[in-house]
Amino acid sequence: MSEYISKEILAQKATEEYTKLQQKLSEGALSPKDRAAIPQQEMPTGEPKVRARQMSEVALGYTKEQAIVEANRCLQCKNQPCVSGCPVSVPIPQFIAHVAKGDFKKAVDTIKTTNLLPSICGRVCPQEKQCQSQCTVGKMFKDVDKSVSIGRLERFVADYERENGLETLQKVAAPTGKKVAVVGSGPAGLTVAADTRRAGHDVTVFEAFHKCGGVMVYGIPEFRLPKDIVCNEVENLKKMGVKFENNFLVGRTETLPQLLKDKGYDAAFIGTGAGLPKFMHIEGENLIGVFSANEYLTRANLMKGYDVKNAATPIYKAKKVVVCGAGNVAMDASRMALRLGAEESVVVYRRTQVEMPARKEEVEHAMQEGVQFHFLENPSRILADENGRVRAVELLSYKLGEPDASGRRRPIAIEGSEHELECDAVVVALGNGSNPLMKQTTPGLEVNKRGNITVDESAQTSIPTVYAGGDIVLGAATVILAMGEGRKAAASINKLLVN
Repeated sequence: MSEYISKEILAQKATEEYTKLQQKLSEGALSPKDRAAIPQQEMPTGEPKVRARQMSEVALGYTKEQAIVEANRCLQCKNQPCVSGCPVSVPIPQFIAHVAKGDFKKAVDTIKTTNLLPSICGRVCPQEKQCQSQCTVGKMFKDVDKSVSIGRLERFVADYERENGLETLQKVAAPTGKKVAVVGSGPAGLTVAADTRRAGHDVTVFEAFHKCGGVMVYGIPEFRLPKDIVCNEVENLKKMGVKFENNFLVGRTETLPQLLKDKGYDAAFIGTGAGLPKFMHIEGENLIGVFSANEYLTRANLMKGYDVKNAATPIYKAKKVVVCGAGNVAMDASRMALRLGAEESVVVYRRTQVEMPARKEEVEHAMQEGVQFHFLENPSRILADENGRVRAVELLSYKLGEPDASGRRRPIAIEGSEHELECDAVVVALGNGSNPLMKQTTPGLEVNKRGNITVDESAQTSIPTVYAGGDIVLGAATVILAMGEGRKAAASINKLLVN
């Protein structure tokens, strides 16, 4: 776990490095050796014990000096390996070159040629597994953590644009007379809405919830992604002419065939995500005090259950919360538990920290905030008190065997190792499956054995005018991967509608 350093100290260090950098630049162009010697800029964060009880954003963003210093670490490689690691092919070296010169508006405009949600992607995308994993600087140090901080720079320029009133709307082509229905307002849906609207089509987004944003609103907590940022992106789409229908559950309010046939939509995109929670199927999973991470986070995020005096939804009060799982959602739930008043929050995982699928940064933030981790353990049953409420989980200890299909070492239960861990709430964060509603209400729509909609290389489903992308196709994935699928689908829809 990295040591916490205050934002004041980081700002002071950045100012010193910025002064050195400007002196060096005044003497001429920086050599690759000079750039490699520039220290990586750490992201300022709130003080752990304070932020653990607050909903305000944890990562505070770079200062101007930090952004410019970090951008000058980029080697501007001619083969641009980082771009190949980006699902939407952001022109990374070009935008970073603008940051290095202090032209932040040009930088964000460059990003938006392929990614309209940089303030979101800069916060929640796993850059260390995508663009930054391909960075030449990281490979020089043989450590991806030493790569140029592409995501942090992306976030900085997007925030700079928004906070300084410099946002410019995307240009919209002349009306085509064609109508596009977008089902779901998550990252894939918003991307399709933007790209098809830019082509001049009449676009309507149908959202089942009362707020738009999909997983970015109901799943990712405020302390990682402030909701006003998502709302701002939706408002920008409205200004472009995209229409939104909230509280509209396609498949119940009206079916997709009804939209296409009766309402005259020429094409549709399905981006409903993967919102069907998976459970452990163990004894006690139906006890009072057991929640899916979906419900737990939706109550807190979308419905603001943490605001006890004003929220319409109840939040289950618990002193000790056990979270089962080790992905980003598990980190979100465990950290949320502290913010909802739990005295202790414990993550239980049957492998070790090395195998955790969660982002390293999220794990470190959780540890800094006081979340406890029980590795090589897994629940075998959940135990009740006399009132049918959770009182403990029974855990089995594990050891690791040979790697399985995921490439991670397979956990093997140790016989006779059962032991109890007292708690009064359990959150199950084991991933999500696909909601079967679209399949059940759309004749001819084909899905695979996991319930994910099947598409071809153009994102077209088994129905010629219907396209799909994001988690409903990929399974639970990332914001940027969903956006990449959305861009592909939008390009196909635009091609279909101009012929």
